[in-house]
Amino acid sequence: MTLRRFELRRAASLAEALSALARPAGRARALAGGTDLLGTLKDSIHSAYPELLVDLKRIPGLDSIKKVKNRVSIGSLTKLSEVAKDEMIRERYPLLAAAARSVASPQIRNMATVGGNLCQEPRCWYYRTPEDLFHCLRKGGDRPPSRSDRSGTPAPRPDGQTPGAGRCAALLGDHRFHSVFGAARAADPACAAACPGRVEIPVHLECVRKGDLTAAARVVLERNPMPAVTGRVCPHRCEAACNRRDLDEALAIRAVELHVGSYVLQHAGALMKAPAKAGKKRVAVVGSGPAGLSAAFYLRKAGHQVTVFERMPEPGGMLAYGIPAYRLAPAVLRGLIKAYERMGIEFRTGVSVGRDGVTLKSLKRRFQAVFFATGAWEPKTLDLPGAELMQSGLALLRDVRLGRPVSVGRRVLVIGGGNVALDVAVTARRLGAAQVSAACLESRDTMPAFPDDIERALAEGIELMPSWGPRKVLESKGSVAGMELVRCTSVFDQDGRFSPKFDPAVTQALEADQVLLAIGQTADLSHVGRKVKTARGLIVADPETGATSQAGVFAGGDAVSGPASVIEAIAAGRRAASAIDRYLGGGRKPASQARDGGGFPFVAVNSQALRKLARVRAPAPAESPACPPAQGERRTSSPEAPASGRTLYADEVRVLDPASAQDEARRCVNCACVAVSSSDLGPALIALGAVIKTTKRRLSAERFFDAKPSRATILDQDELVTAVELPRPRPKTRQDYLKFRLRRSIDFPIVSVASVLELEGVRIRSARVALGAVAPVPLRAREVEEFLAGKTFSEETAVKAGEVAVRGACSLAKNAYKVQIIKALLRKLLLTGA
Repeated sequence: MTLRRFELRRAASLAEALSALARPAGRARALAGGTDLLGTLKDSIHSAYPELLVDLKRIPGLDSIKKVKNRVSIGSLTKLSEVAKDEMIRERYPLLAAAARSVASPQIRNMATVGGNLCQEPRCWYYRTPEDLFHCLRKGGDRPPSRSDRSGTPAPRPDGQTPGAGRCAALLGDHRFHSVFGAARAADPACAAACPGRVEIPVHLECVRKGDLTAAARVVLERNPMPAVTGRVCPHRCEAACNRRDLDEALAIRAVELHVGSYVLQHAGALMKAPAKAGKKRVAVVGSGPAGLSAAFYLRKAGHQVTVFERMPEPGGMLAYGIPAYRLAPAVLRGLIKAYERMGIEFRTGVSVGRDGVTLKSLKRRFQAVFFATGAWEPKTLDLPGAELMQSGLALLRDVRLGRPVSVGRRVLVIGGGNVALDVAVTARRLGAAQVSAACLESRDTMPAFPDDIERALAEGIELMPSWGPRKVLESKGSVAGMELVRCTSVFDQDGRFSPKFDPAVTQALEADQVLLAIGQTADLSHVGRKVKTARGLIVADPETGATSQAGVFAGGDAVSGPASVIEAIAAGRRAASAIDRYLGGGRKPASQARDGGGFPFVAVNSQALRKLARVRAPAPAESPACPPAQGERRTSSPEAPASGRTLYADEVRVLDPASAQDEARRCVNCACVAVSSSDLGPALIALGAVIKTTKRRLSAERFFDAKPSRATILDQDELVTAVELPRPRPKTRQDYLKFRLRRSIDFPIVSVASVLELEGVRIRSARVALGAVAPVPLRAREVEEFLAGKTFSEETAVKAGEVAVRGACSLAKNAYKVQIIKALLRKLLLTGA
């Protein structure tokens, strides 16, 4: 492996270096003088390669050790060998000298700098595998790997997900040297990243696991105000992305979400309250489908007065009139609407904006903002002979939900391969059709319908006819007699544009008394007015804010995106509500509080689930009968009504009981990054109470470290460490640094302990203790400090201190030994020289 080409710029000043580094992340990197950066570039551990390296070694004034008033300042470019041998450091801060002296070999210490040691990237072997073979949360966030130009790229799974995307490879692999104090949410885990609503799935599953449904409900409601709905109709892309799929079965996330959603409706009075402080700003929401309901909920939570306009007799939009009752029971939706009304949201049904005397202009006079969520209701048609004899599938669904008398033919053909088409097919079957077929252009593997809907249709006896397109309607005496179909060879061109191609030599005539068309819908935009820009039959709106071309008018959901999933519409409504709140002068969150010492947001890994998974392994080609592979855990899905008792109107979905929901939640590992901070100086500086000075700020050593993609500190891209400032040591203190490693002159710490003990005779008056290489960041052991205060040195104190130190440990399947090392090092530290 060799280095690729890059530009090297030798900065003569901090200003020049910062200017050069002010490029998009990853495009420029700082070279402090050590060997770490060049090694990572040579091994190509990242998918992106920097175009510029900024050499800092010539910047004056950053390589000194000097006394400044009552502090000692160490420049960030000071070599570790100089720190280790400096007389002032050895006398005043022997702890720091020992930590510097423990780093690697003499050759490396002669090159490595203080700043480099503090800012080094994680040492996890998955992170550092050459050629970027393992994508991980810590290295690339939740993006799937992009390595098309390299060998060894894993083949996509049948569900389209890329193996390893959005996961911590170490967590589900070899993690013997990794964290025993939880993980870091370096980026969204695979499940949450796949969710269009970005629901914090592992967090609410953890709450369910603990039996705290109220907390789980609050987590879900932050991103999804209708889990009782999405628990029934969501495409659950999160499950397709679940990392357990490669080991046994994906978590039944939707089933647990439905359990939480049912709890929300049962306790709506406590969970969906009116805002404690309501403002006077008024917002009109036009349309009460998922986007409109979502926007109304979050706008009301923000304190605004919200009125929802709906043209149909009942609120709900496509939820109420486009999804069959057997999938989404009317009682569920009505319960949700009642909860909204108790929050203070007003619904005005039977009102068509653009008619009935209500226009956008009149709404603008009465309301400070307007949100259009009118959906896509107009069915698309086909230009082919006999098209006038076809009927709308969506109209059939709507009539059934309205309770109108509906009849179907004995042999029904549905044109379309999406979810609506299959709902139409199943509905026709349950209305009495003896034979129902569904023909679509797409192949069986690329049908746009959700897999569950396809399975339901097949179970109902629907004949799927993929890769067939309608050619002409066959008629007899002015009525439908069937459809002539033609083989579809491709649906999209090489650029992904819809451009179906057919083989005219391959056709078939299918007999049918009724043809129902369900090939998608378009939006009716007659109500939006001339000032709101439209294009291709949709409202043009900013994808992040929903803002349209007219000030104060916002839009979202299917009227902007075209037909999409319920959760996508919910997400659009939530984003728009946030933007409307800001537009109305709200949305001003308190300034983020920088976390104080000990406040790193650790993620509790589900060690029990991890240990069970560790016993699950894929069968080897020559598997020994005496040692068969462990079996994985089967998922617990929502039970459904038996096929024999299914009707058009009865709710088929059954909610998991509390025990089953909790058991399923226990299968979640809580995926996060378990790489540790390997900095030797980090724990020492925390124990010493050091301050790290940068080009922008001064930070305590505790606050300096972080665990974000490709970063181990909280430094910005254009921010550099300039110095480390050490406070004057108090009299009668004892400093110690102990490090366990496998090879004395090479390896990074397995565990390290740094301590500063202030003594009062034979008693410990106060203590500062930090642990290294046991957590995503160097960990200050505050409970140990509190325990040691006032204690005397003894075997009992030393043993008890070790037990206190590991009280919050949650070891993984293969690294429990590190817990024992922590206890052993603390015992040795407290008894040596006592």
